[in-house]
Amino acid sequence: MSGLESTSQILRPDLPMPAARADPTLPRHLAFAYGLLILYACLHPLAGWKPTGLPPLDFLFAPWPKYFRYADLALNLLGFVPFGFVLAPALPERLGRAGAVVVATLIAGVLSFSMEVTQNFLPTRVSSNIDLGFNVLGGLIGALAGVRWGHALFDERGWLHRWRSERIIPGHSGDLGLMLLGLWLLAQLMPDSLLFGSGDLRQLLGLPTPLHFDPERFILLESVVVAVSLVAVGLFFRCMMQAASPLPVALLLLLGLAAKTVATASFFAPDAALVWLTPGTTRGLLYGVPLLAAALMLPRLHQHALAGVTMLAATTLTNLLPDNPYFMLGLASLQQGNFLNFHGLTRLTANLWPFLALSYLSAIGLWRGEHLAGR
Repeated sequence: MSGLESTSQILRPDLPMPAARADPTLPRHLAFAYGLLILYACLHPLAGWKPTGLPPLDFLFAPWPKYFRYADLALNLLGFVPFGFVLAPALPERLGRAGAVVVATLIAGVLSFSMEVTQNFLPTRVSSNIDLGFNVLGGLIGALAGVRWGHALFDERGWLHRWRSERIIPGHSGDLGLMLLGLWLLAQLMPDSLLFGSGDLRQLLGLPTPLHFDPERFILLESVVVAVSLVAVGLFFRCMMQAASPLPVALLLLLGLAAKTVATASFFAPDAALVWLTPGTTRGLLYGVPLLAAALMLPRLHQHALAGVTMLAATTLTNLLPDNPYFMLGLASLQQGNFLNFHGLTRLTANLWPFLALSYLSAIGLWRGEHLAGR
């Protein structure tokens, strides 16, 4: 509020408060990032491209399929709800609420239509008008929710905007950091991976596993990876925070544990939701929590350096860890439905995340070097 507006409000309390201005920067970044995630998930594995010989738009006129899975319909619907939700408040205010709903739904429809047409050239994918319809419906539901509640989150007087202004470093650096944390949470939705483990390049590059599986050695390495990864992620979050409060860090880690539990219960069995809590994982959590608590009391500059060191160490150990035959057996039983697409997305995210995070730490470390040294 300018000085003139403040004076007028004091002298004339009957004057209405100026309307909160929308801040479309964060929702635009989120919509762009989420759109890229949708593209990858729907076009995974991005290999084996060849024409089928069928008309590209033939799927639009196909009848309702005789066999379908309700889980696939739900995923096609729910997958586009967040896209519509963040896209609606990212659009110009001059469109109005109705215009934002229409434009956001159209963008979701164009994105889905483009992917369905492209899937004609992927032998592992099937173009479907049912998928297109549920994608558009999900985008519409998300857009309606976005114009209703999105501005309360992203406007300058919204609680999310206030929290971000008070807690997170300003500018694009803060937005990018929050998106990286969102990707980290997405990476925890892998039911067949080590808790908090990321950066495994062996599958991406076709490299062999350097060590053979041995239960005792695996438990030891697993506990070290979990403990070091916990410290790395906690300090990474601290590096983008302005206030030295441990509560947001603890909440992030609890959300990561919840994501792992939900993924395990969804893809394995509800009664096996805590199968990820192995002896090595339990020991790693018991060691990692006090180590992180001690690291959060260090000077800010030391925290920044330690975040990079622990992230490098965790990534290195993840690539040395032998394959767990129990995880591999569990994955073999899950090769069905939309799990393949979702698993490809989460695995790629987990494999690339520490390298993106290290680049981010280097960038903000150079940019804020003098500021960090003075704290």
